[in-house]
Amino acid sequence: MRVLVLGNGGREHALAWKLSMSPLVTDLYAIPGNPGIARVASIEDVSDPVGIAKWARDNQIDLTVVGPEYLLSVGIADIFAEYGLKLFGPSKEAATLESSKVFSKELMRKYGIPTAGFAVFSRFDEAKQYLEGKDCPLVIKADGLAGGKGVVVAKNKAEAISALQSIMIDRVFGEAGNFVVIEDFLEGKEVSVFALVNGDKVIPLVDARDYKAAYDGGEGPNTGGMGAYSPVEDYTDELSRRVYEEILEPTALGMVNEGRPFRGILYAGLMISPEGDPYVLEYNVRFGDPEAEVVLPRLKSDLLEAIVALMDGRTVELEWEGSCVGVVLVSKGYPKEYEVGYPIKGLERVQDVLVFHAGTAMKEGELVTAGGRVLVVSALGKDREEARQKAYEAVSLIEFVGMEFRSDIGRN
Repeated sequence: MRVLVLGNGGREHALAWKLSMSPLVTDLYAIPGNPGIARVASIEDVSDPVGIAKWARDNQIDLTVVGPEYLLSVGIADIFAEYGLKLFGPSKEAATLESSKVFSKELMRKYGIPTAGFAVFSRFDEAKQYLEGKDCPLVIKADGLAGGKGVVVAKNKAEAISALQSIMIDRVFGEAGNFVVIEDFLEGKEVSVFALVNGDKVIPLVDARDYKAAYDGGEGPNTGGMGAYSPVEDYTDELSRRVYEEILEPTALGMVNEGRPFRGILYAGLMISPEGDPYVLEYNVRFGDPEAEVVLPRLKSDLLEAIVALMDGRTVELEWEGSCVGVVLVSKGYPKEYEVGYPIKGLERVQDVLVFHAGTAMKEGELVTAGGRVLVVSALGKDREEARQKAYEAVSLIEFVGMEFRSDIGRN
């Protein structure tokens, strides 16, 4: 099979790496890719979605796998369908599960999928009035995609009103703030759960836990993710069964009933209450990043074979191994302002771990930093502690100017 991966981050490097292992693959390509992906796939320079579809048609691509949510939200799956091409990812209508918080919350309410209580507003004055009758903390969410920055946990009324002001009046997220969701705050522990879905067929994957805050101990601003590990010990087999029966399967069936059948990777961000009950915080319509970098290394089975089976209407059992811890190396200043273009040293010394490229580039034959999140160092072990030790030993061998990372990934 001739396979194409779309995207250029650590998640896409992990996808390309895993797909490259399949004996079904004859040729692997990536658009736009990165220097790490270039080691396992041919990199092509195509920009817009229609151009990508034409390239895929002209190069007889048998299957395309999409990494980033943006391409899905603008309907690249629909464009590929018009060209008669197979793509593993949801249509624009199905991708609304991520691109609209209002749609996803109302879907959960309609189909009895457990989630926090909420209310939806399009007018600032009405939202502010609603706040007056609520106790804090509360969660304020912009409806649309906001680069992972459209959610505010407001500890008091002043913070809640400030968040509403930013989203609805100042329009910091543009049209993504046309509507807001005000949500009850849930206490507990977060876990990310993934599944391969095609209509009413669901193949559950495994769980992971990521670290959003920039600094050790959960301090500092939220980021796209500073690290992750899998599996999560408190995500028990019984809890996994409940999540499949109460969340993953009803979500897939609900989307079919809504006339928006889902095909692709379904990601449910969950809160596990102190009583052990799962609640959906949000849906994403693609792999998490950096969760993909700790989930895919644990997969012993052939990912491409599973995807092909699912697209043919069949499900397969997947095999998993060990524990994986991934540590993200970032540019100094991330997630705010940072500088790029610094040489990356020491990768040749790293052995027995995986290093996924997230924000790198080649400059005059030298690998340099090219983003906020630069590399993800992922290590497998028989348990989390062994994986953690291996990951940080590898981190100690890598250097670039301003390199920063959390030292507590996988510790709790």
